[in-house]
Amino acid sequence: MSDGVQSERGLSTRTVEIVVAATVFMLGAVVVFDSFRLGARWASDGPEAGYFPFYIGVIICGCAAMVLLHAIVGKHAGPPVFVAWGALKRVMQVLVPAAVYVLGIQVIGIYLAGAAYIAVFMYWLGRYSMLVAVLVGVSVMTFFFLMFEVWFKVPLYKGLLDPLGFLGY
Repeated sequence: MSDGVQSERGLSTRTVEIVVAATVFMLGAVVVFDSFRLGARWASDGPEAGYFPFYIGVIICGCAAMVLLHAIVGKHAGPPVFVAWGALKRVMQVLVPAAVYVLGIQVIGIYLAGAAYIAVFMYWLGRYSMLVAVLVGVSVMTFFFLMFEVWFKVPLYKGLLDPLGFLGY
């Protein structure tokens, strides 16, 4: 480049705008479709349950269509690269384990999933030893277990498998 700035490669702004606009349009279409199921007309006693959601869905679809059209045929004044591959990799290093953690809560409960989540992050990104990571993860979640289940008497979700069921909580 003539200005001495090295161009960074990554996910293009146009691609991100197209994907986001299409996703938002589909969500708006779901709202419109479901509003018909609820009733999207004006009845003799006033609006049916889907009347206002229907128009909100139409507005969402219209806005998403304009963004999609602009992303496909419009001129872009912003940067051509939305996110560099290196930065996206760092984001995914946090996002993917977080998604696995949320799924883990459903299966093994918040306490075991939380201990594993803390330990994995300490070991993988924090570069702590496996022993320290596991000890901290188990210690933190043991404290939370005692605080919620024993002291406050507020049960948290134990998961479909309920692997801590033998504790009687």
